[in-house]
Amino acid sequence: MKKIVLYSFLFGIFFVPNYLLAQGEPKDTLALAENKFEDSFYESLKQKGIENYDKAIEALEKCQTLQSENGIVYFEFGKNYLSLKKYKDAYDNFEKATKIDPKNRWAWVGMYDACYDTQDYNQAIIIVQKLIEFKPEYREDLVSLYMNTQQFDKALDLINELNQTVGKSDKRELYKAQILKDAKFQGSEKSNLIDKIKQYPKDEANYIALIYLYSQSNQEDKALEIAKQLEKEIPTSDWAQVSLFKFHLNNNDGEKAVKAMNIVLASDKIDKKIKHRMLNEFLIFTKSNPQFDKDLDHAIGYFDNDKEVQVAKEIGKFYQNKKDWSKAIHYYEMHLKTTNDDMQTILLLMQAYTENLQFDKLNKASEEQMQLFPSQPQLYYFNGLANNQLKNYKKAKDILESGVDFIIDDTSLEINFNLQLGEAYNGLGDFKKKDIYFSKANDLIEKQKHKK
Repeated sequence: MKKIVLYSFLFGIFFVPNYLLAQGEPKDTLALAENKFEDSFYESLKQKGIENYDKAIEALEKCQTLQSENGIVYFEFGKNYLSLKKYKDAYDNFEKATKIDPKNRWAWVGMYDACYDTQDYNQAIIIVQKLIEFKPEYREDLVSLYMNTQQFDKALDLINELNQTVGKSDKRELYKAQILKDAKFQGSEKSNLIDKIKQYPKDEANYIALIYLYSQSNQEDKALEIAKQLEKEIPTSDWAQVSLFKFHLNNNDGEKAVKAMNIVLASDKIDKKIKHRMLNEFLIFTKSNPQFDKDLDHAIGYFDNDKEVQVAKEIGKFYQNKKDWSKAIHYYEMHLKTTNDDMQTILLLMQAYTENLQFDKLNKASEEQMQLFPSQPQLYYFNGLANNQLKNYKKAKDILESGVDFIIDDTSLEINFNLQLGEAYNGLGDFKKKDIYFSKANDLIEKQKHKK
């Protein structure tokens, strides 16, 4: 009894009219047909529920014999065939269901699923355009389908429409960026953005997108024009300063570039990658314009809490590669004020002191670091080197002999230790030991050559 009541409620709307039209039939024949249909339909649902799709289809075939124009039967055929991945049969049955009842949205969805699973995106577009009549949200699917079929012009138009009507989405923005890599679509997008700026002069995003497009196509003058327009319309816009900074640098106007850079670096709205790029551009600028070194130091302060990029250290490396040892030392020292246990930077600083012939500083700094890191052999080496250069040969010998035992699998360092010990004994007048250590260094150099 429960079964009949349940399915009379769920599906009666599809087949009761047939019974009403069957006037003149004996009542017992009508009831029998009704029971046979409901029993077969119930059996199909039960078999589908336990994933016996073939048996479900057999039961539906009995239903079809009894009611050949019942749309729900074809709909259920479609679902079972879809589960069996018999996509053509699924599509055909869903289509029959829509012809019987064009307002059955789920049958259209079934056709869409069949098309999508078989990657028949062109047919899927036709189906989705119908589904949009039921539910406008399917326009999102249409964007993806246009992308899959490389109908980028239609995709771009629809993306812009959706951005305006329902707001932007990350997925659509990725699609848009992909489309706009092709220069042939940039012209229409520029026109679209110009129109939007006229329509919504206080919407910052449109200016930013247009500046980016002009920059990508090397239309720097137009990009500057839009950046100035943005600054005029929205004086508080940090994004305007990103573009203006670049233009000021290109015009060699350091004062204005610094002003724009400081606004951007202090902003929470601007991505860190953009800030790093700006600082790098300013670093290159200061190399030829050292009068702005203090501004560079000030800018680095904005990155003190940056856990991803150690800015002062990286700038130190930049100057070390250029053999500008004084500036390398300056930035290594700056970095170590906030991160005093960075051994790589400590050793880079020791090397920079050595290259810059600052042996007093090398002696003092390496001695201080040896107190903090007593098992680091490189520090003993730099201290021994510094004392040799300062003619403190006895101290150099003692330090080097203390540190040599900490060397593990580092032939190059071992060679340097022996050379410095040779120098120390030479300074002390012990030429026999000098020769022993120089000889050890030479033997290690030969072994190293053979390994290579």
